[in-house]
Amino acid sequence: METAFTKLVGVAHPIVQTGMGWVAGPRLVSAAAGAGALGILASATMTVDQLRSAVREVRSRVPEGTPFGVNLRADAGDAAERAQLIIDEGVRVASFALAPSRELIARLKDAGVVVIPSIGARRHAEKVAAWGADAVIVQGGEGGGHTGDVATTVLLPQVVDAVDIPVVAAGGFADGRGLVAALAYGAAGIAMGTRFLLTSDSTVPDAVKAEYLKATVKDVTVTTAVDGLPHRMLRTELVDSLERAGRARALVRAVRHAAGFRKLSGLSWPQMVRDGLAMKHGKDLSWSQVLLAANTPMLLKASMVEGRTDLGVMASGQIAGVIEDLPSCAELVSRVMAEAQQALEALHSLRTLPPPG
Repeated sequence: METAFTKLVGVAHPIVQTGMGWVAGPRLVSAAAGAGALGILASATMTVDQLRSAVREVRSRVPEGTPFGVNLRADAGDAAERAQLIIDEGVRVASFALAPSRELIARLKDAGVVVIPSIGARRHAEKVAAWGADAVIVQGGEGGGHTGDVATTVLLPQVVDAVDIPVVAAGGFADGRGLVAALAYGAAGIAMGTRFLLTSDSTVPDAVKAEYLKATVKDVTVTTAVDGLPHRMLRTELVDSLERAGRARALVRAVRHAAGFRKLSGLSWPQMVRDGLAMKHGKDLSWSQVLLAANTPMLLKASMVEGRTDLGVMASGQIAGVIEDLPSCAELVSRVMAEAQQALEALHSLRTLPPPG
């Protein structure tokens, strides 16, 4: 299936595996890329050296020339250094969870890198398109992790109508019917996080995957207790306890987690302060919320790496409530495309029905 997105990045199928922290490592990304989707490495939880090793590992696992991407934090103090790494290593796509600056977009594009920010509002799409972004991923409120409150079915057509670059739809997608629905809205592809997390190629511990598989749609909630921002995840006893905890206890935990994340990420305290200032300015957060943001990577690591569902949180799209199996990435992508073909054929058959009466 050829769309404006597949032509832009050179993949076989209009499917993106999103850059999930602690989840989208070399094994998952290479499996997704090898299946013909666009696999995206999550770099925010890696040091620069770890990112370079991860990029080279993905390249060693896939056929030569297979496109893949790296997700960057545009507000990180070392964003420019990581962007240069992408350029030096010949990575095809740079994706961003927050809007990169006009200058950073230009620098990457001048080096031949395709720039694809993720956005959650029409005005953000218009801004990055005006700055030169090659495409956007638009996530509706159904999506996992930090999310908005506008459903994909409302947000997606707004963005498609507002920009003239390829739009990839995210939030609530897991199968071929969803892909066809997104195409009908005018999108050029779909992005999936939770669906790729729940594959046999994902390194997330089996016990954690089991928690996702047994979840119903009602078990996926949005909370601000983790870092002060709306965050969609599985509702667990830990989430309940975080919501009951007072602000003082939450801040003490956040400071402790900030120290732990500093050690893991290789960032110095001054770098973390600069990142906090950028985050505070970009999202108009209080200093309490900036400190609380340190909860996120460490609480996610506890579940996604260590398998401690009692100590960690599990970011999740609402779609987790209808996922029932753990296919390989190859099986998943093949299934999605087969389902999409069936859906397209069913729609085409409607044209041949005789008029009523």
